[in-house]
Amino acid sequence: MALQGRRLVLALSGGVACYKSADLVRLLVKAGASVRVVMSESAERFITAVTMQALSGQPVVTSPWDARESNNMAHINLTRGVDAIVIAPASADCIAALAQGRADDFISLTCLARPWGVGEQPCPLLLAPAMNREMWSHPATRRNVAQVVADGAVLLGPAHGDQACGEIGDGRMLEAEELFEEIVAFFEPKLLQGQRVLITAGPTFEAIDPVRGITNLSSGKMGFALARAAREAGAEVTLVAGPVALDTPRGVRRIDVRSAVQMHEAVMSVASSQDVFIATAAVADWRPALAAEHKLKKDGSGRCPALNFVENPDILASVARLPKPPYCVGFAAESEKLAEHARTKRERKGVPLLVANLGPATFGRDDNALLLVDEQGERALPEEGGRADKLLLARLLVREIAQRLTPTRT
Repeated sequence: MALQGRRLVLALSGGVACYKSADLVRLLVKAGASVRVVMSESAERFITAVTMQALSGQPVVTSPWDARESNNMAHINLTRGVDAIVIAPASADCIAALAQGRADDFISLTCLARPWGVGEQPCPLLLAPAMNREMWSHPATRRNVAQVVADGAVLLGPAHGDQACGEIGDGRMLEAEELFEEIVAFFEPKLLQGQRVLITAGPTFEAIDPVRGITNLSSGKMGFALARAAREAGAEVTLVAGPVALDTPRGVRRIDVRSAVQMHEAVMSVASSQDVFIATAAVADWRPALAAEHKLKKDGSGRCPALNFVENPDILASVARLPKPPYCVGFAAESEKLAEHARTKRERKGVPLLVANLGPATFGRDDNALLLVDEQGERALPEEGGRADKLLLARLLVREIAQRLTPTRT
């Protein structure tokens, strides 16, 4: 689980976005985190402490005078030994109190009392702003946000969109799933900090006529998982995606394409400025030499149209042949003789690392089993064998790539 063993304090200041915090605590607990919930008096106007206690499985603290604490110092006890404090929603008033170092409500008091690194590990503070667009853009709020960031807080959002008041703009709190993804990313080691990573994902579609084409069963899930994992590791990620039905990972730049030629053009336009290229996409080897202008129709004669094919450009080999190529990682989806075909493909493409998997056993699934092939030999991922979730595999592969980059970079 992504947050196994993590201890978090989730604080709710006043705002209608409190309803999202209920889903957030559910996601955090499901991921293995221990969550203590703190609520302001205003937050209790929007959601009950009973709800948050039921979801977190732990008592909710709403007052600095909570007598359940043996020393009556909940603001001290809650912050010792925790991995982070997350304030979601963080209202304009809450952010102002943090910026000014006030301690006149339980949330600001608790944050002021958290460890700063004197004698023990600092306690990170993550803020998910939630307020009206005018409040978010007000000069006072901008000053307060700048101050809390300068003091070490990490902003999660806000988003742009519909607001409870009926207006549209910046200030909307991120959705629970988005906040969860950001919190997980915060704790991932930044092994690719400052690196630029280019990833291809999904299938390509080679048109036969305006309504038909040749494609494959790749869902793009492995490539999208790699994009998320690379971003979690601190990289600046560009994702070139074929036709897939997947949401873009947060913080990732996405370029949508359909055909192999379009994917080649998109990749080559940015490849020379990248540090790492991971060719996860299942690119069609051939395409019809000429797509029909109109739909091809059967006429009852039993005759089928004759299709002439031409070879598509080799994207991975093209990047590997650049004068100063990024570190190239290829993917091979095979149906048999996995190791043998992977070794041959790695040598033919001229790349240092090739990742092989059995296409029929992974297309469309959420789990996978990988075989890493380099000049030293082969190694399974996960190392203990079997299959693993694609996001877990992506994080393991990112760590593998980071280790291989280290000897070649100053």
